[in-house]
Amino acid sequence: MKVAFVGLGKLGMPCAEAIAKKGIDVTGFDTTNKKSNLISIKTSIQDTVKDRDIVFIAVPTPHESGYDGRTPTSDLPVKDFDYEAVKNTLIELDKVCNDEQMIVLISTVLPGTIRRELNPLYLKNKIVYNPYLIAMGTVEKDFLNPEMIMIGTKNGMAGTGCSAKTYKLSNFYQRVCDNNPRIEAGTWEEIEAIKIFYNTFISNKISLVNMIQDVAVRLGNMNVDTVTTALAKSTQRITGPAYMRAGMGDGGACHPRDNIALRWLAKDLGLGYDLFASIMTARESQAKNMALEILKHGKNICFSSDSYKPGTDLVDGSYSLLLQHYVEQLGGRIVNGLNNPVEVVVRVHESDQITADNSTIIFDPWRTYPKGNNVRYYGK
Repeated sequence: MKVAFVGLGKLGMPCAEAIAKKGIDVTGFDTTNKKSNLISIKTSIQDTVKDRDIVFIAVPTPHESGYDGRTPTSDLPVKDFDYEAVKNTLIELDKVCNDEQMIVLISTVLPGTIRRELNPLYLKNKIVYNPYLIAMGTVEKDFLNPEMIMIGTKNGMAGTGCSAKTYKLSNFYQRVCDNNPRIEAGTWEEIEAIKIFYNTFISNKISLVNMIQDVAVRLGNMNVDTVTTALAKSTQRITGPAYMRAGMGDGGACHPRDNIALRWLAKDLGLGYDLFASIMTARESQAKNMALEILKHGKNICFSSDSYKPGTDLVDGSYSLLLQHYVEQLGGRIVNGLNNPVEVVVRVHESDQITADNSTIIFDPWRTYPKGNNVRYYGK
């Protein structure tokens, strides 16, 4: 197999050289002068991609000046990345590549970008999106030992051509990587989202931990390491796979009320920010968004449960009741389903069994109810 890298910067060069060390023929191109003892650097894109099986695009997608986080940005207008370099590269590749060559984009883009803006520029084949989880300073190590390999195609694994590309690229990484990484395949949008939300999970985690540090400083009699070390050892819920299925929102007698109360503590200690308000605002907005989707299928809505926990009648902090609040606020009607006409039944808990005729829509936020003509999955 022969590969090419278009873009030999902080990401492209270390990855290209790591591949070359595995005995693979690698060519490269960059708009600035680059040197390497491991790859053959060409002076044009045409010479770089000639006779290559895979062409990796590793050009930057920067924010404009002032948006890298070294100065405050929360008060600035929101802006997307700059995709000009990627677009120009795709236009040039479309002129010189053939239909059999696989074009693989590894540069970071926001969800929706490839289908909307990038793929229309390359007409000979469909782009494969293959972003890396790499930190500057350990690029080669991270490249050779990735947590996962992400491969995005137009239709995910649903299309025959997409499956073939995924299989080919998977085999390439099985040869190159040292740790036999897991493969996560999906549509362009799914892979774009995995990449960008992986990073923002880390950002949120750091913000939460540093918030505990601020509380320790302001409150006194508290060592932040005592708290964070205890939390770090908590693998059943905090650092494990628990709560990683999207569905109904957080509820119960503890979580919502704790965040509501912590808003007071943030103000009392003068932290200067309130993450808890953002958490509760998101929870409420998410409930309203779901209510809007439910009402697309009818106005008379039945909920399989009012409780926050399956198998109980506990309603403290119930997300089902919050959702019902927004259904009614938006013009819907909550019915019990016994003596009233029901158009939609909302499956509150994943274990809830629904009895409904085929004329009634079953709205499933968990996406696990047996498929049928009257079943609607939320989030898919």
